[in-house]
Amino acid sequence: MLRLNLSNELLWLDLGHGVRLLVEPLTTAVMLAARSDPAIMAATQSADVENSPSNDDLARIVAKAVARIVVKDWEGVGDADDKPLPVTPDGIDALLEIWPIFEAFQTCYIAGALILDAEKNA
Repeated sequence: MLRLNLSNELLWLDLGHGVRLLVEPLTTAVMLAARSDPAIMAATQSADVENSPSNDDLARIVAKAVARIVVKDWEGVGDADDKPLPVTPDGIDALLEIWPIFEAFQTCYIAGALILDAEKNA
């Protein structure tokens, strides 16, 4: 049985290393909005097969596009002087260039929301 979560409440996503993101639920509307991100459109419309992005590049581009839509706040992100930084699109992109943070976001948020969990009878 498919379990529907109809809540549209923001939730905190712990990415490790003291970083938490306040995110919207990943919905069809979010994914459709991300599809029209200029970086995704440029990457997927490349006619040059030799220079087209790899699957890893596409995953990074999609993760950043989704994050720029859904991240509303964060904790544990600061500058060189440990001063908290505000959430900005450039900041989100820079955060997701940090490998363990990208992997956690990809695994816990994007992949986690895309996998449909089937209920098992005991």
